[in-house]
Amino acid sequence: MTTVRIPEDWPATEEQARAVQDALRARVILDEPGPPPGQGHVTGVDVAYDDERDVGAAAAVVLDASSLDVVAEATAVGRVSFPYVPGLLAFREIPTVLAALEALPRPPGLVVCDGYGLAHPRRFGLASHLGVLTGLPTIGVAKNPFTFSYDDPDTPRGSTCALLAGSEEVGRALRTRDGVKPVFVSVGHRVTLDQACAHTLALTPAYRIPETTRRADALCREALRRT
Repeated sequence: MTTVRIPEDWPATEEQARAVQDALRARVILDEPGPPPGQGHVTGVDVAYDDERDVGAAAAVVLDASSLDVVAEATAVGRVSFPYVPGLLAFREIPTVLAALEALPRPPGLVVCDGYGLAHPRRFGLASHLGVLTGLPTIGVAKNPFTFSYDDPDTPRGSTCALLAGSEEVGRALRTRDGVKPVFVSVGHRVTLDQACAHTLALTPAYRIPETTRRADALCREALRRT
């Protein structure tokens, strides 16, 4: 387990954090297809918090994309680096997530975040922020639609509807299980929306939530308990 210190130049105010988002947003790449679903490695990242101790634990879990077997994992623990502010979650999570990714013994491949990418009020959620900082292809798969509107997808698994900010498609509501509430997929960096949805379906053979997120969630909670 890696212990993380908050970077000295990390934003301390909401104004500073939004300025960083504005500066980095132009570096997001939206016209690359990304790696093929079901091939290579795919990595889930997640963070668990103990607010009483002001500590967060991040996990990165690498799966074989074809079998969904775990091939590597790493955790990192550190002080919470930013207060909880809607739209600025990345500044709370990225220092420990980066440390967990850096501790992996092999390249992560595609990174799946439990959160948002383009589907963000400033079009720069955690998946986009992490992708720009690392150069890795990233997607966001969230449990809720944040502030965006959508029509309910058809009942069968694989059905989608646009996640809309006005008339702009910022992601898709994707049904991963027949008749079960959809997840909300958005592009982070270096992956198209079609490919992001295809990856999400490949990662949900049995549950609503991607295996990457399920494994990373369990690991970061265990790391927090051990801290």
